[in-house]
Amino acid sequence: MSNEQMAPLEERYFVYEQQTVPVDDFETSGYVLDVGGGGEGIIGILKGEQVVAIDLRTSELEEAPDGPLKLVMDARDMVFLDRTFHMATAFFSLMYFKSKPDHEQVFREVFRVLRPGGRFLVWDASISRPAETDKPSFVILLRVAVKDQEIETGYGQPWPEETHDPAFYIALAEKAGFQLAERKEDGRLFFLALRKPESPSPSRQL
Repeated sequence: MSNEQMAPLEERYFVYEQQTVPVDDFETSGYVLDVGGGGEGIIGILKGEQVVAIDLRTSELEEAPDGPLKLVMDARDMVFLDRTFHMATAFFSLMYFKSKPDHEQVFREVFRVLRPGGRFLVWDASISRPAETDKPSFVILLRVAVKDQEIETGYGQPWPEETHDPAFYIALAEKAGFQLAERKEDGRLFFLALRKPESPSPSRQL
């Protein structure tokens, strides 16, 4: 991004330095539910027709590349049957849910529609409002390496009420019944692989 492009951003947003996020291919059978799969449609680029991409905004789905099945749907209230998917993903989309109750509902719904043993893969960034900024919102700039492409993009929102980091999302996941299978961090960015147990956990909080 050029200096001319950066200047208007920095007037309105606290801008995090650009980072590269590699999106490696993953093995799965059946369909992949991509939560917030509009826009750049990164998971759709990776897995094509295997993806069912849901997003609240029609315009975001129209913008995404062809391949996935695209559905306008609220991830907090999905219409899919229980145990439909082997895999679910969220690529920098969880930050767009406003409140902790919204996040909790998303995790409950993803847990519900996954089959036992299914996985939920999350790519996101650790975000907390720095004390020194008066900007009302942030934007995080990314260079996404997926297949043979490099896609430059950015994701921004008003500051969350509390820190959104791996610990925040892991706590939400465990409350919904998931087990943490993998955690990777690179600077501000992180990746989580969450797994739905083969049988219901007795500690799951409803």
